[in-house]
Amino acid sequence: MTPARFRRIALGLKDAVEQGHHGHPDFRVGGRIFATLGYPDKNWGMVNLTPDRQRAFVRDYPGVFVPAAGAWGEQGSTTVRLGPVDEEALGEALTLAWRNAVEKGPTRSARRKPRA
Repeated sequence: MTPARFRRIALGLKDAVEQGHHGHPDFRVGGRIFATLGYPDKNWGMVNLTPDRQRAFVRDYPGVFVPAAGAWGEQGSTTVRLGPVDEEALGEALTLAWRNAVEKGPTRSARRKPRA
Protein backbone atom coordinates (compact mmCIF):
# COMPACT_ATOMS: atom_id res chain seq x y z
CA MET A 1 0.00 0.00 0.00
CA THR A 2 1.31 3.42 -0.89
CA PRO A 3 0.36 6.77 0.63
CA ALA A 4 -1.14 7.72 -2.75
CA ARG A 5 -3.40 4.65 -2.73
CA PHE A 6 -4.42 5.27 0.91
CA ARG A 7 -5.33 8.83 -0.13
CA ARG A 8 -7.40 7.63 -3.13
CA ILE A 9 -9.35 5.16 -1.00
CA ALA A 10 -10.02 7.74 1.74
CA LEU A 11 -11.08 10.42 -0.74
CA GLY A 12 -13.32 7.92 -2.53
CA LEU A 13 -15.65 7.90 0.48
CA LYS A 14 -18.70 10.17 0.19
CA ASP A 15 -18.02 13.82 1.10
CA ALA A 16 -14.48 13.07 2.29
CA VAL A 17 -12.00 15.94 2.01
CA GLU A 18 -8.28 16.23 2.65
CA GLN A 19 -6.91 18.88 5.01
CA GLY A 20 -3.89 19.18 7.27
CA HIS A 21 -3.48 18.44 10.96
CA HIS A 22 -0.24 18.89 12.92
CA GLY A 23 1.73 18.86 9.67
CA HIS A 24 0.16 15.64 8.34
CA PRO A 25 -2.55 15.11 5.73
CA ASP A 26 -5.86 14.17 7.27
CA PHE A 27 -9.18 13.04 5.86
CA ARG A 28 -12.44 14.43 7.18
CA VAL A 29 -16.16 14.19 6.73
CA GLY A 30 -18.42 16.81 8.30
CA GLY A 31 -15.32 18.42 9.77
CA ARG A 32 -14.40 15.25 11.69
CA ILE A 33 -11.08 13.50 11.14
CA PHE A 34 -11.48 9.83 10.31
CA ALA A 35 -7.94 9.10 9.04
CA THR A 36 -4.46 10.60 8.68
CA LEU A 37 -1.29 9.84 6.75
CA GLY A 38 2.36 10.10 7.75
CA TYR A 39 2.26 9.60 11.49
CA PRO A 40 4.47 8.63 13.17
CA ASP A 41 6.35 8.59 9.83
CA LYS A 42 5.73 8.14 6.09
CA ASN A 43 5.30 4.37 6.51
CA TRP A 44 2.14 4.73 8.58
CA GLY A 45 -1.44 5.94 8.43
CA MET A 46 -4.13 6.14 11.10
CA VAL A 47 -7.84 5.32 11.24
CA ASN A 48 -10.29 6.22 14.02
CA LEU A 49 -12.09 3.02 14.92
CA THR A 50 -14.23 2.08 17.89
CA PRO A 51 -12.26 0.23 20.58
CA ASP A 52 -14.08 -3.02 19.69
CA ARG A 53 -13.26 -2.70 15.99
CA GLN A 54 -9.70 -1.76 16.85
CA ARG A 55 -9.28 -4.97 18.88
CA ALA A 56 -10.62 -7.03 15.95
CA PHE A 57 -8.23 -5.44 13.42
CA VAL A 58 -5.25 -5.78 15.78
CA ARG A 59 -6.15 -9.45 16.34
CA ASP A 60 -6.79 -10.24 12.66
CA TYR A 61 -3.83 -8.26 11.26
CA PRO A 62 -1.07 -8.37 13.90
CA GLY A 63 1.74 -5.91 13.29
CA VAL A 64 -0.30 -4.13 10.59
CA PHE A 65 -2.95 -2.45 12.76
CA VAL A 66 -1.56 -1.17 16.06
CA PRO A 67 -3.29 0.94 18.73
CA ALA A 68 -1.94 4.50 18.84
CA ALA A 69 -0.08 5.39 22.01
CA GLY A 70 -1.85 6.71 25.08
CA ALA A 71 -5.44 7.80 25.50
CA TRP A 72 -6.03 8.22 21.76
CA GLY A 73 -5.25 4.55 21.25
CA GLU A 74 -7.50 3.55 24.13
CA GLN A 75 -10.35 5.40 22.37
CA GLY A 76 -9.81 3.56 19.08
CA SER A 77 -7.17 5.57 17.24
CA THR A 78 -5.34 2.87 15.29
CA THR A 79 -2.10 3.18 13.33
CA VAL A 80 -1.77 1.24 10.09
CA ARG A 81 1.55 0.01 8.68
CA LEU A 82 1.20 0.86 4.98
CA GLY A 83 3.67 -1.62 3.51
CA PRO A 84 1.95 -4.87 4.50
CA VAL A 85 -1.70 -3.76 4.65
CA ASP A 86 -3.83 -5.07 1.80
CA GLU A 87 -6.38 -2.93 -0.01
CA GLU A 88 -9.39 -4.88 1.25
CA ALA A 89 -8.43 -4.56 4.93
CA LEU A 90 -7.54 -0.89 4.59
CA GLY A 91 -10.73 -0.16 2.66
CA GLU A 92 -12.79 -1.80 5.38
CA ALA A 93 -10.97 0.10 8.16
CA LEU A 94 -11.30 3.44 6.35
CA THR A 95 -14.99 2.83 5.69
CA LEU A 96 -15.62 2.02 9.36
CA ALA A 97 -13.67 5.10 10.47
CA TRP A 98 -15.60 7.26 7.96
CA ARG A 99 -18.90 5.81 9.21
CA ASN A 100 -17.97 6.61 12.83
CA ALA A 101 -17.35 10.24 11.86
CA VAL A 102 -20.60 10.47 9.88
CA GLU A 103 -22.60 9.01 12.77
CA LYS A 104 -21.22 11.65 15.16
CA GLY A 105 -22.53 14.34 12.83
CA PRO A 106 -20.79 17.46 11.58
CA THR A 107 -18.69 19.58 13.89
CA ARG A 108 -20.02 22.99 14.92
CA SER A 109 -17.64 24.71 12.51
CA ALA A 110 -18.75 22.43 9.67
CA ARG A 111 -22.41 23.25 10.39
CA ARG A 112 -21.86 27.00 10.17
CA LYS A 113 -23.07 28.55 6.98
CA PRO A 114 -20.59 30.77 5.16
CA ARG A 115 -21.36 34.46 5.43
CA ALA A 116 -22.31 36.25 2.27
